[in-house]
Amino acid sequence: MRKNLILLFFVGAILFACSKVPVTGRKQMSLLPESIMLSLSLDSYNQFLQQNPPAPENLEETKMVKRVGARMATAVENYLKDNGFKKRLKNFQWEFNYVQQDIVNAWCMPGGKVVVYQGIMPICKDDKGLAVVMGHEIAHAVARHGNERMSQQLAIALGGVSLSVALKEKPQETQQIFMAAYGVTTGVGALAFSRNQESEADKMGAVFMALAGYNPSETIEFWKRMDAMANGPKVPEFLSTHPSHERRIKDLEEYLPVAMTYYNPQN
Repeated sequence: MRKNLILLFFVGAILFACSKVPVTGRKQMSLLPESIMLSLSLDSYNQFLQQNPPAPENLEETKMVKRVGARMATAVENYLKDNGFKKRLKNFQWEFNYVQQDIVNAWCMPGGKVVVYQGIMPICKDDKGLAVVMGHEIAHAVARHGNERMSQQLAIALGGVSLSVALKEKPQETQQIFMAAYGVTTGVGALAFSRNQESEADKMGAVFMALAGYNPSETIEFWKRMDAMANGPKVPEFLSTHPSHERRIKDLEEYLPVAMTYYNPQN
């Protein structure tokens, strides 16, 4: 019975929930209502900010995050509106916050809620490096990668029930799945799917930063710096949710001529 439910879950996705990802044109399954995803996102985001207050507005790093974020948001909005993806911006209310935690990370939740951590700033170095990070994280949100991941995990963990039923009957498990959809996964089975999303976000992010006036060649330099700063033994790529730094650099070098066609230098 459980297998039949999962099968029906994915058949329904193929028939009724296929759409195309901006920039790459990949067909994707997005089974979950974006309105509910946005509600979950806002709840999680507000809870995060309560527990992790943003840095003061007068800090140079905060100004940098908001400055680069504003340029990236404008470029992304213009691209999506001009290319028939305006619906992906529905209920987006951009926010860019800087958190003083020594963690090498950044993320963007549905609705354009972006957080950059202190620990990643030395690797960014400047506006261009930060644009690499923001472009990548915004791409995850625009491509609805979290929706894809959560759709898959609902099928695996909860037998393919609807999101509304999952929230009502198993709210804690559903919240955990939502958070896992934004970077925390378990089991090798879902890893290849996640790596594909990461590679897609790299390409989309390079295009977004180019449209915002940042040279997309910085993506390669950023990941070279990230590779140089990596400590300890490297996790084999087939057991990692992210592509190896070497693979990432190689793929971005190959994609750079495409990204450069979108480059719109600004003063």
